[in-house]
Amino acid sequence: MKVREGDLIETRDGNIFDVKGYVHPPGKIIAFIRFTPDPNGARIRGSTRYSKVYPLQERYELLRERFPQYLVFNTVFDQRLCEVRIGMVQEHYQPSKYLQQLRRTSAKHELQKQTLDLAQLLHNKARVKWSALGVSGSLLVGLHTAKSDIDLVAYGSQNCRKIYDALRLLIHDGTSGVKPYDKESLKALFDFRSKDTIMKFEDFIRTESRKVLQGMFRGRDYFIRCIKDWTEVSETYGSVQYKSMGRAKISATVIDDSQMIFTPCTYRIADVDILQGKVPKPLREVSSFRGRFCEQASKGERIIAYGTVEKVEVRGGRKYFRLLLGNRPSDFMIPLQ
Repeated sequence: MKVREGDLIETRDGNIFDVKGYVHPPGKIIAFIRFTPDPNGARIRGSTRYSKVYPLQERYELLRERFPQYLVFNTVFDQRLCEVRIGMVQEHYQPSKYLQQLRRTSAKHELQKQTLDLAQLLHNKARVKWSALGVSGSLLVGLHTAKSDIDLVAYGSQNCRKIYDALRLLIHDGTSGVKPYDKESLKALFDFRSKDTIMKFEDFIRTESRKVLQGMFRGRDYFIRCIKDWTEVSETYGSVQYKSMGRAKISATVIDDSQMIFTPCTYRIADVDILQGKVPKPLREVSSFRGRFCEQASKGERIIAYGTVEKVEVRGGRKYFRLLLGNRPSDFMIPLQ
């Protein structure tokens, strides 16, 4: 079973997980619980009610209390992760396949219509094949509400860059229905994100207001996740070893932002100053598996970031250090004014 970021899986006990990254242990999938059966839940599919669990700390808490069998200390990534045995998977939800089905469906509700319209707009404007696009999120598993976001996935580096450029043009066009977040919608996004990522409101507004992979389409929130093709992923499980080296706050200059639109995202850095904690040299990059850290800074900008320092050892002898963001609410990265 080949699974990657943007896919969702459903287990035999009825839980639904979203897949993280591209690299997974043999016979297992690294994924975090997103929907769980709950008689008091607000989401309904068929005759079953579900609760949605989004903040990462709440996901860990739910797993510890009710499904501890999924929590495993992973020695390659040197952290406790949620791992699902492939034998437990009863359904594999793939965004590209769902979009194909959606295009063939005649009777559509409003969320499906708007999702398909935005995908059509990007398909035309970016001139990419339909196979370069997919639909993820709650719509993919039939657990959406009338207010759910449009959650699209783009595949392949070249396609993703075309779609990113097309989005910028559509936003500036002013007639496409694609708009950046205004101050009111940014406040709503801040209230939602602050449960999981602590940041000053002024820094949040300054950072998030310039992003194009998120915004509004005809009055509905959208988020587009950029994923590399399998042919572009060289890392295999165990070919790179990660070791946690503690927490640190740094200031640095971004020297390469070419991977900022992808999930996972990476920013190459230089001129690093250590503001808190101990950081071995060379500290070469800031990385995150969370989409909220995409487009966080651009080449040439000076940033402040706080996260977990990791030693990265590539099979063959290459070794360096990185700052990993997203595992704790206190993690952040902001460009300096």
